[in-house]
Amino acid sequence: MAGCFPRAKRYNSPYMTHYTFHDNIKSIWEEAVSQYNEGNRQVDSYFDEATLAELASIGLNKMDVYDYAEDFVTRGEPDFETFLMVSEARRDYFLTVQEGKSPGNTLDSSTLPPKTDEAGGIVWLPRITAKAIAKLRGELPPETMYGCGGDRIFFKENNIHPAEFLRVAWAYESEPDKLLDWVIARKSSQLTSSQNQPHKAIL
Repeated sequence: MAGCFPRAKRYNSPYMTHYTFHDNIKSIWEEAVSQYNEGNRQVDSYFDEATLAELASIGLNKMDVYDYAEDFVTRGEPDFETFLMVSEARRDYFLTVQEGKSPGNTLDSSTLPPKTDEAGGIVWLPRITAKAIAKLRGELPPETMYGCGGDRIFFKENNIHPAEFLRVAWAYESEPDKLLDWVIARKSSQLTSSQNQPHKAIL
């Protein structure tokens, strides 16, 4: 039965080595994917204390990994590369802005803008912006995933990578109008590119 046998510890340090953190986090993600495939749905049994400490050393927690492993297995996305890039954005914010210290605050999901809210005519933008800031700060509650199915629809429709949006949200964290302008410009460039694509003749 999944989760009955303890997983072997991979590391001797409570801190993730920065030079090889991408390899370490890949091992952690692959283990989570494996456990989910085995039928284990008990997230508390996924990681030992040493692994949790390593994740915490770069600003991540068990749900940051579990959510992406679950959606990869059940939906086929996000892939590992996206998980890595999103995690790296959070790691950089944690180490740079927060100086390696979690604030201890948790977002109340009920305060997120409704899914139907829009900004500049773009639906979901107010919601994803709030989620992105909370993701950067490590404040998302366990029931809320940055990069969920609804978020992915927004990203695809506006030609924005989830990790890219995190870094733009970081750059304009205190300037929401500039963030809005950036998204509008990206959306407009996608529409222009699409309109300029050659069309096949209808025979």
